[in-house]
Amino acid sequence: MRSTFHLLETSKRSLFAHQASLSTTGHNIANANTAGYSRQIANLVNSRPIEAPGMQHSTAPGQIGTGVEVSYIRRVRESFLDDQFRNENKSLGEWGIQSDTLQKLEAIMNEPTDSGIRTLMDNFWKSWSDLSKNPESKSGRVIVKENAIALADAFNATHKQLSDLQNDLSDNIQIKADQVNSITSSIANLNLQIRKVEALGDDANDLRDQRDNLTDELSKIVNIRSREVVPDGYLIEMGGTTLVDRDTSQQVTQESLEEAYVAGDLNSGEVTGMIVSRDRIVNAYIQELNSLADTIANGKIEVTLPAGSVVPEGTVINGTVYTGAGRTLTADTTVIVEGINGLHKLGYASTNPLEPGSDFFTFTKGGNGAAANIGLNAYLISNPEKIVASMRTVTGPGGETVVNGNNTIALIMTKLKDTKFTFNSGGGAPVQGTVDDFFRSVVGKLGVETKEANRQVDNQTAILEQVDSRKQSVSGVSLDEEMSNMVKFQHAYSAAARVMTTFDEMLDKVINGMGVVGR
Repeated sequence: MRSTFHLLETSKRSLFAHQASLSTTGHNIANANTAGYSRQIANLVNSRPIEAPGMQHSTAPGQIGTGVEVSYIRRVRESFLDDQFRNENKSLGEWGIQSDTLQKLEAIMNEPTDSGIRTLMDNFWKSWSDLSKNPESKSGRVIVKENAIALADAFNATHKQLSDLQNDLSDNIQIKADQVNSITSSIANLNLQIRKVEALGDDANDLRDQRDNLTDELSKIVNIRSREVVPDGYLIEMGGTTLVDRDTSQQVTQESLEEAYVAGDLNSGEVTGMIVSRDRIVNAYIQELNSLADTIANGKIEVTLPAGSVVPEGTVINGTVYTGAGRTLTADTTVIVEGINGLHKLGYASTNPLEPGSDFFTFTKGGNGAAANIGLNAYLISNPEKIVASMRTVTGPGGETVVNGNNTIALIMTKLKDTKFTFNSGGGAPVQGTVDDFFRSVVGKLGVETKEANRQVDNQTAILEQVDSRKQSVSGVSLDEEMSNMVKFQHAYSAAARVMTTFDEMLDKVINGMGVVGR
């Protein structure tokens, strides 16, 4: 037969088991809004039954139940969803950085606005048009000078902003490297703590949540693959590079991350987005800007010099050297000149004695690239009257002098707005087009790239939210479900207490009411 006190032990186990379930439910409710928390469950199983004690095996069917016990308290987590979340998170990190960079580029290019490069170029061409209408005007030359300075300054400022953006991206790569080191060190430390706790037979649920939360955070910065090596903890790799191995983490630097990118180990995440943004996106627009500045000043263009024009001494046109009295063109002549500088050298300053034009733009500011270097010739800044407009001269008693009323150069300068230049950019084949067309294509390309990056961010965000929603449906805390469980466990606890009270009354009868006959 069973022990007299057997039911007391059974009730006690029920009380302890449902108390543990209530504590777990309370822990879930307390962490309902904790980021990265996974709900926990106390698994209730019937405790091991016993054979009724006796001299020999009982012939009665069944065994004596011993109640309930908690076999484990574990978190609810699905590793497949974790892996899926991290795979999508790295793509969102990369596209997010590219989208942010392109939006900054749009702000730097500042088009279309009244203060952008395109407007300043229009003002520059218009000032030449105004000068062509009054080629003897000193104020017209001053306006040309000021518009040329404004255009060059815009190139300089835009180039500096683009270079600063590149430097910021490089600095951010180092910041992300430090962040990776901090996270991987924490994960390695958590691996050690979890191993110690679980070696004693406990479940380190909250520590595991912290580790997974850090792993999710790391997955946005660099592409990772994580797997659990029981009982040592997570092994986290970035391509062929191990970042975390049990309780040891591998420190990274900006240089090692860039080397990993070149080797192909680093292929997505925020750091990849920064490298791509710096080396491909921003650099491409710097090259485009350099090409635009260099081409305006020195790009090959085809112009027609009208008959009667007088070219400077020693000018070479189509293989012919023009000297002395033979410098006057007898017919309209098509020539190829090297940009505004080459055209400006074919005319004469509005001063006497006769002085041929000089380079209009120079590249002497010490920056890296044509856009950073371009500036109006300092000689013309100090002497705006040396800005040429005429290609006609007359010879009199005092020698050869310029005809200041002639507007040949100014008129050709005005037409350059619609003249096709040869642009060299991006290392590809040279392309031909007007300055306005080229700059419009650069701005248009920026708009398309920004739109595409924003679309990718929206798509990745939607996918990530969907995966996260599925994660929350599995691991998230439902207050309705927890309240239902709380009521269920509370009633079970009360019932177990009632059983114990009933059994206590039975024992009182046995102890105090039996064996009193004959007293």
